[in-house]
Amino acid sequence: MTPQWSTAVQDRGRSQAQPTRRERLLILAICCLSLFIVCLDTTVVNIALPAMRRDLHAPASGLQWIIDAYTLVLAALLILSGSVADRLGRRRVFRAGLLLFVLASLLCSIAPGLGWLIAFRALQAVGGSMLNPVAMSIITSTFTDRRERAQAIGVWGGVVGLSMALGPVIGGFLVGAAGWPSIFLVNVPVGLAAWVLALRYVPESRAPEPRRLDPVGQLLMIVLLGAGTAVIIEGPGLGWGSPLVLALALLALLALLVLPWWERRTPEPLVDPRFFASVPFSGAVLAAVSACAALGGFLFLSTVYLQDVRHYSPVQAGLRTLPMALLMLVGAPISGWTVGRRGPRLPLLVAGAAITASGLLLTRLAADSPLWLLVLAYALFGLGFGVVNAPITNSAVSGMPAARAGVAAAVASTSRQVGQSLGVAVIGTVVAAAAAAGSVETTFAAASHAGWWIVTGLGAAVLLLGVVTTTPWAVRTAAGVAARLDPERPAPGRVRDGPGERLR
Repeated sequence: MTPQWSTAVQDRGRSQAQPTRRERLLILAICCLSLFIVCLDTTVVNIALPAMRRDLHAPASGLQWIIDAYTLVLAALLILSGSVADRLGRRRVFRAGLLLFVLASLLCSIAPGLGWLIAFRALQAVGGSMLNPVAMSIITSTFTDRRERAQAIGVWGGVVGLSMALGPVIGGFLVGAAGWPSIFLVNVPVGLAAWVLALRYVPESRAPEPRRLDPVGQLLMIVLLGAGTAVIIEGPGLGWGSPLVLALALLALLALLVLPWWERRTPEPLVDPRFFASVPFSGAVLAAVSACAALGGFLFLSTVYLQDVRHYSPVQAGLRTLPMALLMLVGAPISGWTVGRRGPRLPLLVAGAAITASGLLLTRLAADSPLWLLVLAYALFGLGFGVVNAPITNSAVSGMPAARAGVAAAVASTSRQVGQSLGVAVIGTVVAAAAAAGSVETTFAAASHAGWWIVTGLGAAVLLLGVVTTTPWAVRTAAGVAARLDPERPAPGRVRDGPGERLR
C-alpha cells in the first residue's frame, strides 16, 4: 500500500503531511537514478561510435547526429517539460518520462538502421527532458529546509559529474562485452526500478502558480537549434551552396531574429530576455555553452583517435579516459564547497585554465604520442570540466528572485545541452573536412589539431568569463535585474570575494 504521505498533493498552496528525513533521502535517490541514466547517455554513446559506424555503415555526419539528436531535443524541451510538470503534476510527468525513456532505450538497442537509431535517440531525449527539470522541482518541493535543500542539490550536482565521467568507462566495458546495443539496454532495468519506486514513494506536487506555456517561443527554439545544427553537420556533405542547406540557414537566421522579438512581447516568455541584463547570468550561459562544447568535441575526437588511430578495444579506450573521470569526480565536490564559501571566481578560473592547457597539449597529438601526454591532457580536461558546473549554476541563479531561480537554472541546463550539440557538430565537421583527403589512420591525428585548437579557444573563453563575470560591476548588474524582476524584494547584500564581490 502507498504510504499516507506519498499521496500528499502540494497543490495551490495546500500543505499536507511532509515526508520524514528517511523518506526525503529516498526521494532524492529516486530522482538521482533518473538523472544518472539521462546524463550517462550524453557521454556513454561516444565510446560506441566506431562500432556503430561499422555495423550501421554510418558516415561521419551520421555519427554526429547519433549524439546531437539526443542533446538537441533535450535542449529544446527542458524548459517546456518543467512548465508542463508544474501545471499537470510533477510525479505524473516524471513517471511518464521514465516510461518513455525506457521504451526509447529499448528501441535504440534494436534499431535496424542509422535513421531509426537517430529517431529513437530523439524519442529517448523527449523522455529525458521530462526527468531532469522535473526531478529538480520534486527535490526543491521535498526539501523545504534551506540547508537540507542545498545539500540535496549538491548531491544532485555530484551525480551529474559522476554519470558523465563514468560514461566512457561504462560504455567501453559494455561495448566490449555485449556490443553497442547494450549501452541502451542498461537503461531499461534502472528506469523501470525508478518508475516503481516513484509510484510508491514520490509525492505529487504542482506549482502554486504555474507559468503559462509559450508555444511560439518553444517552436522558434526548436527551429533555431535544429536547423542551425543541421546546417553545420550537413553543409560539408551536401555543399554549402545547396538549396537545402541555404534554406535551413535562412530558417535558422529567421528564428534567431524573431525569438528575442517575440519573447520581449509575450507576458510569460519561455526565456525572459531581462535575465540577460545580468552579467553573471549571461556569463553562466556562455560558460555552459563553451565548457560543454569543449566536452562534446573532446569526447568525439578522443573516441575516434583511441579506437581508430591507436586501435584500442572499447574497453581499453574506456580505461584510457579514467584520468578524466577521476579528476571530474574529485573536482566536482571541491568546486561546490569553494563556490559556497568563496564564490564562483576561483573555480571558473581553474576550469578555464585546465581546459585551455588540455587543448594546447593535444594540438601536438600524433599517431604515436606517448601515453603520458594523453594521461596529462585527459586529467587536465577532467579537472577543468569537473569544477565548472557548480559555478555555472551558482552564477545563473545568483541574486534571482526565488520564483525565477528555477527557470534561470533550467536555461543554464539547456545551455549545457546546446553547447555539447554545437561542440560535436562544429568540431566534428571541421576535423572531418580536414581528414577527408586521406585514410583515417594516416590523417586523423593531424586533422584533429584544428579541433583541439577550438577546444583550447573554448577553454580560454571560460577563463575570460571567470574574470569578467565576477567583478563588482557584474555583481551590480545581477542586483539590478533582481530588483526589476521583483521590485518588492530587498536589495541584496554583498560580501567580498577576493578581488570581486558576490551576492549574499
